[in-house]
Amino acid sequence: MEHSTNRLLTTHAGALPRPSDLEGTMVDRPHHPESFAEFLPRSVADVVEQQRAAGLDVLNDGEMGKPEWSWYVTSRLSGFEHRPAERTEALNGQDQRDFPGYYAHAIENGLWYGNTNSLVATARAQTPVCTGPIEYDPTQVRRDIENLRSALEGSDAVEAFLPVVAPASAAVGQRNEYYSTDEDYLWALADALKQEYEAIVEAGFLVQIDDAWTPAIWNTYRREFDVRSWRRFCMKRIEALNHALSGIPMDRVRYHVCWGSWHGPHVSDIPMAELAPLMLSVDAGAYLFEAGNVRHEHEYTVWDDIGLPAGKIIIPGVVSHATTIVEHPQLVAQRLVRFAERVGRSNVIGGTDCGLGGRVHPEVAWAKLRSLTEGAALASEQLWGSRR
Repeated sequence: MEHSTNRLLTTHAGALPRPSDLEGTMVDRPHHPESFAEFLPRSVADVVEQQRAAGLDVLNDGEMGKPEWSWYVTSRLSGFEHRPAERTEALNGQDQRDFPGYYAHAIENGLWYGNTNSLVATARAQTPVCTGPIEYDPTQVRRDIENLRSALEGSDAVEAFLPVVAPASAAVGQRNEYYSTDEDYLWALADALKQEYEAIVEAGFLVQIDDAWTPAIWNTYRREFDVRSWRRFCMKRIEALNHALSGIPMDRVRYHVCWGSWHGPHVSDIPMAELAPLMLSVDAGAYLFEAGNVRHEHEYTVWDDIGLPAGKIIIPGVVSHATTIVEHPQLVAQRLVRFAERVGRSNVIGGTDCGLGGRVHPEVAWAKLRSLTEGAALASEQLWGSRR
């Protein structure tokens, strides 16, 4: 994994805006699979080109082939059947209890901006239920690998990555009717997902593990957990993730966490001071986390007290999906310099709080990414004495 050797590199957290024609074929894929197969490679090529045009260094496929960030995986696993969802809204935690009027309004009118709302609604209309042994089918990850490889031909990208779900986050909202315990179910998911992780790294790409559930569990079970029990609960799930990552060089792994990332008050988020040590226990070379939204921006100071292990990289979000205001490049630069001063300039890459696709309007998403790269250039000038 490349460090920022003579300037600050830039990347993002995963999802990017989808073209409407691709979204339409994804929703209607059972009826028109040939249209989806036609639009997907073209959409990946286009989103790679747009990332380079925005000035990003470490690119991905924008998650063009995934209808939803976590449950996509059940289409790659045997042992599942899909049943009508008992309810359409999964958010149910302390934040929701503290602001019931807001969440009632938001659920009715949409928690996201969303040109992917129809995809998410389609995915969430049915609940995956595990009714048999879990086995992994690599067909779709091979498709994603080849689409990204083809799109990168002739590109001057520094590196590329594919985002995938962590075992603990894959299990959220699903039901287990086959394995004797939830822990057995979790480890079966880890064994299956290990094959996806390995395939991506063997193809020469970085693998990014998306794990919104580890921080968000604090909000969900706030009535039941104190910090110690939350940490113990999460560590069991990180053990399963590290099992899935075993044998993969840590410098090929990015680990991404967020606080659930929905548009809400977030007053019940676990503090970064508690999350960071848990995050660093994952066998990864780089760690992506929210640092640009106003609930968590102040927490850059935790790196005054928590040492970054040698050879590791942090990728703080310095532009956020949580607002449609486009961050000024000078603000982006200020945020990046704060982290560089604490962990070393070569150990920082500029990133986003979470995926921008579906969270803000596409025009705003791309403007934020341009501001990210412009801000990184300003910060590089301050840190190295030269701009990119």
